[in-house]
Amino acid sequence: MKKMIKHLSAIFCLSFITTVSLAQNTSQRTKYNFNSDWKVIVGDPKEASNVSFNDGSWKSVTLPYAWNEDEAFKKDIVDLSTGISWYRKRFKLPASAKGQKVFLEFEGIRQAGDFYVNGTHVGLHENGVTSFGFDVTELVKFGDEENVVAARIDNDWNYREKATNTKFQWEDKNFNVNYGGITKNVYLHIVPKVYQTLPLYSNLKTTGVYVYALNHNIKGETATIHAESEVKNETAQPQQVIYEVSIKELDDKLLKTFVGDKVIIAPNETKVLKASSAVSGLKFWSWGYGYLYNVTTTLKVNGKPTDAVTTTTGFRKTDFKDGMIYLNDRVIMVHGYAQRTTNEWPAVGASIPAWLSDYSNALMVESGGNLVRWMHIAPWKQDVESCDRVGLLQAMPAGDAEKDVEGTRWEQRKAVMRDAIIYNKNNPSIIFYECGNESISEQHMQEMKDIRDQYDPKGGRAIGSREMLDSKTAEYGGEMLYTNKSAHIPMWAMEYSRDEGSRKYWDDFTPPYHKDGAGPLHKGQSAAAYNRNMESHAVENVRRWYEFWKERPGTGKRLSSGGVNIIWSETNTHHRGEENFRRSGEVDAMRIKKQNYYSHKVMWDGWVNPEKHSLHIVGHWNYDPSVKKDIYVISTSDKVELKVNGKSKGFGKKSDGFLFTFKNIEWVPGNISAVGYDAKNKQVCTGIIHTVGAPVALRLTKVKRPTEFVANGHDLALVEVEVVDAKGNRCPTALNMVNYTMTGPGEWRGGMAMGPGNYVLTTAYPVEGGVNRFLVRSTTQPGTITVKATAEGLKDATITLNTKPYATENGLSAVLPSAGLPMRLDRGPTPATPSYTMTRTPLTIVSATAGANADKAARSFDDNELSDWVNDGKLNTAWIEYTLEKEATVSEITIKLNNFRSRVYPLVITVDGKEAFNGKTQTTLGYYTISLKPTRGKTVRIQLAGTSLDQGTNTGVEVNGKKLDDGVARDDANAKGTLSIIEAEIYAPLSAAKK
Repeated sequence: MKKMIKHLSAIFCLSFITTVSLAQNTSQRTKYNFNSDWKVIVGDPKEASNVSFNDGSWKSVTLPYAWNEDEAFKKDIVDLSTGISWYRKRFKLPASAKGQKVFLEFEGIRQAGDFYVNGTHVGLHENGVTSFGFDVTELVKFGDEENVVAARIDNDWNYREKATNTKFQWEDKNFNVNYGGITKNVYLHIVPKVYQTLPLYSNLKTTGVYVYALNHNIKGETATIHAESEVKNETAQPQQVIYEVSIKELDDKLLKTFVGDKVIIAPNETKVLKASSAVSGLKFWSWGYGYLYNVTTTLKVNGKPTDAVTTTTGFRKTDFKDGMIYLNDRVIMVHGYAQRTTNEWPAVGASIPAWLSDYSNALMVESGGNLVRWMHIAPWKQDVESCDRVGLLQAMPAGDAEKDVEGTRWEQRKAVMRDAIIYNKNNPSIIFYECGNESISEQHMQEMKDIRDQYDPKGGRAIGSREMLDSKTAEYGGEMLYTNKSAHIPMWAMEYSRDEGSRKYWDDFTPPYHKDGAGPLHKGQSAAAYNRNMESHAVENVRRWYEFWKERPGTGKRLSSGGVNIIWSETNTHHRGEENFRRSGEVDAMRIKKQNYYSHKVMWDGWVNPEKHSLHIVGHWNYDPSVKKDIYVISTSDKVELKVNGKSKGFGKKSDGFLFTFKNIEWVPGNISAVGYDAKNKQVCTGIIHTVGAPVALRLTKVKRPTEFVANGHDLALVEVEVVDAKGNRCPTALNMVNYTMTGPGEWRGGMAMGPGNYVLTTAYPVEGGVNRFLVRSTTQPGTITVKATAEGLKDATITLNTKPYATENGLSAVLPSAGLPMRLDRGPTPATPSYTMTRTPLTIVSATAGANADKAARSFDDNELSDWVNDGKLNTAWIEYTLEKEATVSEITIKLNNFRSRVYPLVITVDGKEAFNGKTQTTLGYYTISLKPTRGKTVRIQLAGTSLDQGTNTGVEVNGKKLDDGVARDDANAKGTLSIIEAEIYAPLSAAKK
């Protein structure tokens, strides 16, 4: 597979060069990288928009660039510097471009900007999220004449939209890190005057090209491919235009060419041209299989090709029905990450080179993640395209905070959703459009749905919002921390397992001996949930995932479609622990793997159920001789045996689906190993950890990248430093301080570690767990960069980084930021086999009666978690009886009770009057399954047998000082004789159901 990826990378480079050549030779359209040769200053100098303004003393930068990037992870989010900054650039356009259209495209800024070309104000953009563009045709000069573009950027936290004096809802200090300036890529387009528009609605009011597939036949590898282009004629004459489409493979092999509309377009008229054709031999985009095609839509004016646009896209089939998500006809259960859209790195912020986006996003897939839910605001195009390449599904928000809004702020949200959909409608990895980080009204949901239907009606994407549990309009929903189920639209948890734990802390027995749960309190709450160590954090993540997985597809008619763990990588937002950043990540801010990463890799290696056996021993095997500790193994096997130096310590106690616990294991040097067995006692997986020797040396290793390190003033190299023993093994308990020196044409950006200012930008900081990393940025001068690492008592290490020349002329480059990045095909195409099997048979309830409020008894099985049945508070009326569609053997009841996370209910359950259960429920994050004595009958009665018990609160949920969800809005805590059922499901075993 690695050879294939390398081959595809080379092919893609060739394809890119060919595409540029075609653009220059057979059409008049050219897209330039406009990131180089900018100047920036923090402040608001007068007349900085003027062409003659002297910016010689300003800092030279390559975009994307946040002027306050030095503060990323060094400062608390609330303390980030804000204010006015100016960006300026001088450039020349080829003389051959005269008489054509010229556009500037900005992928995004933070927060608002006024833009000038050759001293003339061309426009304003204010929402701080979406892309936008300007038509600068009438302002630019050609040939040897120089042009100047200038931008005044304001990243005030309290910036208000000028026309309405309204602050944007997403200018929030909890989740939206304020990296100011032109923080995303910029492009310059030269196009003919009969042209396909850009997908930039803000300012330009244009929608661009739309490519989609219908009539998919996954097994037959066929689909009908549709292309539509918004076309403008800005000549003075009517033009006869033919619309032609070609689809090319990764190796530039032509797959299909077809012709569509032949029309006359009048002067200054805009028309949408269309073409479609059945195409065979398709490879469908899938999870971990980022197969993409180049679709070129060409305008032929009077028979001559004049404008060709190449859209890189993929084709996949989706469906959202019966509470499940289908990808290419196979059910997929969401398991992935909620990630801050800024997706930042220390001392760099959000503005990273495209290869580093691929590196981070591909790690999500490698950990078993299949979806990333970007939070609150739309992701930037670089991350969107990156997810296409690595095969990572996306949920794309637009812009919001934590609640529905009205008036101007709602109109702002609609505008951002419109712009984001138009800009990203051809990216196959986007599966969900998210309209809010909290529920919105049905009217607002319909308004957002109308936007989707106007601009992306055929893209196969569900639109919804967080919660929306009883919506008739939303196409998906789900809460943050709790289990929701549905037989209708998919429900998945939008942010679960919000606990935190630093990579520096292995467990209670490893230096620096941080006690799990210790630390300063957040709003007076216990620190147990937000100051864990890696061991307990990994264990907790297993417990949380099991809450959703036990209600997975295959377990009934109503089911959970999974959930996303918050967060993927440490973020400079919404922190609660002793540092100024959130430590909930499965990787740290430098993308070094934590134990959580491996937990997920074991549990998530499958579309619904794990599809191969594996295990992970949590932790290391380097302790003091006196240590006895519990050992945890995470595995998909039925049972796990633990061995120390080959001697068996028995089988672990299995809990939470995947967790095996071995109590009081005494440490001795050597190794600890685990063996997993299936139900037939066949060995199916193994793992081993060795004791590592004393630290003797440092080791520096380049993190592998698919493209060369280029001298463009923006590219970054990522280097790993390790403390190793004499055999070259990483020392897992090492905390050595490492000093760095660098020579050559590079800019030190460093890394981070726990300590003063998180050591951001310093040249001396410690390893944690024997490892750390640093970043080096290229300058515009190619050459050799040398970095030397030293630490007291350890052998030094040196590494060289060679930067290659980067082609740019007159401020323009034909090399786009993502050029040469390969598609990741590691997981292969969507398997043809089913992703799940049924584990039990749901029994249909046809009616219900109750001891009180019998007219509302149906609410307990109405597939609506915002409704419930409740009695009148008297113990003798605390019963409900269900009548089944037909007689069956009843073996299980899955139930969601009010106060599900805080109360325990003593219940008696009878089937046709025969006792099948007498016991107590348990607290959960939603649903509890009661195993019954299998009993045949047609009526099932659930009765409260005594006073329900308050168990406090379920541990490990959000710590924010306010009451968390615990069922329906009514609080039954003081109603001792109250039985309240939100949803009840009744099941028979598979074998019994067949009788």
